Amino acid sequence: MDWKLLFQAITKYLLGLALVALLLFLPAGTLHYPKGWLLLAILFGPMLPAGLLLLWRKPELLRRRLNAREPEPEQRRVLAWSGLMFLAAFVLAGLNFRFGWLSLPDWLSWAAAGVFLLGYLLYAEVMRENEYLSRTVEVQDGQKLIDSGLYGFVRHPMYAATLLLFLSMPLVLGSLPSLAMMLAYLPIIGKRMANEEAVLCAGLPGYADYRKRVKYKVLPGIW
Repeated sequence: MDWKLLFQAITKYLLGLALVALLLFLPAGTLHYPKGWLLLAILFGPMLPAGLLLLWRKPELLRRRLNAREPEPEQRRVLAWSGLMFLAAFVLAGLNFRFGWLSLPDWLSWAAAGVFLLGYLLYAEVMRENEYLSRTVEVQDGQKLIDSGLYGFVRHPMYAATLLLFLSMPLVLGSLPSLAMMLAYLPIIGKRMANEEAVLCAGLPGYADYRKRVKYKVLPGIW
């Protein structure tokens, strides 16, 4: 057992949970925000056992996933915009609940929760297929091209999973203003993928040919 890695993972998990809770319930002005609790349950509930499983089975992959220090200046700007997007979306959800601006029905929140969990499963499958999956844009020592499984359909299945996750979150929270804010993820992810592909084409053998074979980035036939 790598106790240092375990401590790092648990610390980041608890800090993330506390931050999202504050961003939701403080603007809501109350803890009686059922859809906020629903999001916390589906977001952080599966995350802890998944992290412990990675610690046991693939600790190096977990270590890479915990490392968010981007070497690319372009990616640091992308992450900064992503952080602002999330902050604004969660705060808007809390304010939307508090003041009753533009709320969505309960059944839609539960349906979106199902889509969110589907995104989690897709994310888990991507991590199973690609042991080089890092949170930072880089070419690792000994990295090999992955072109089978989900990577045979789209070049960035991880971002396909995050599309399901991020765009379903405001629906879980029942907030149209948050959904409008989260749509900013589309140009943000487009910018990130463009830079990532430039790095991979320059440093990963075979990636340029792979781009010609697999034409779509995240959605087959669409994008």
